[in-house]
Amino acid sequence: MDALKMLDCCSPLAREPLGENQASGLARAFKALGDPVRLRIVSIVASHQGGEACVCDLTASFDLSQPTISHHLKVLKDVGLLTSERRASWVYYRVVPERLAELSALLAAPAEVTR
Repeated sequence: MDALKMLDCCSPLAREPLGENQASGLARAFKALGDPVRLRIVSIVASHQGGEACVCDLTASFDLSQPTISHHLKVLKDVGLLTSERRASWVYYRVVPERLAELSALLAAPAEVTR
């Protein structure tokens, strides 16, 4: 998704104020990303070959128990940052690009404000 399309979905904060519901939903997503483990999980999934990562790839990247990783994945799914698909005994995760674009566009400064 290019920058212009991203701005269509969500106006930057400098352009117009957020509504209460929109602010609440976006705050939950930013709060989820405020945890270093969850931020790393999103980064690992997004940068993984093919744009998806198996839960086994994620658990190997952390010194955390599988239930703890599963909790973090659930939080990221609940706020719409990840989707998942079960294949046999493994679950594969993908980043939701539209959700990341929404967060990115929200923080983008309009050209006339950028210094």
